[in-house]
Amino acid sequence: MAKVILSILCLVFSGYVAANSIFKCIKGDKIVFSQHSCPKEFRQHKIEYELGITTETDSDKPITTLDPLQALLQKKTISKERLLQLLDSEMYRLKQENSYFEILRASELQKLERNRYWQKKKTTDPEYMESIQEMNSHFDNLIASNTTTIILLDDRKQQIALETTAIE
Repeated sequence: MAKVILSILCLVFSGYVAANSIFKCIKGDKIVFSQHSCPKEFRQHKIEYELGITTETDSDKPITTLDPLQALLQKKTISKERLLQLLDSEMYRLKQENSYFEILRASELQKLERNRYWQKKKTTDPEYMESIQEMNSHFDNLIASNTTTIILLDDRKQQIALETTAIE
């Protein structure tokens, strides 16, 4: 009985979700509304209705996304001081993440130790040694990746600082 009620509710809600958006197809002075995408010869506007708000968007136009950081850097709308501050905060965040990885490594090592103890294996057991080596390799790779990024960010910070002092 519960499955029947659940199926009915799913059908009702799926119809409700589909009814929230329709397409307005325009060709010359002819306008047609449809629940499906318009044919290619028509211009298409998508009309969405949600929580009492109707939104109409021209869905023919291709959506171009621009990375906000790249836009700021290309237009030079961010000050050098602010950029240096952002670089410092990102380096600090990565250093904190490296510390967190060390904490996770210690936690994973304790977990492996508990499993080894309860399975009554020796510390020289090949399976145990392999799992420790795999775990260390994983965390070493994460920390190395962050360290490389920190070095790159620090180089960029020094380059910006040199540019700033050269201008002054």
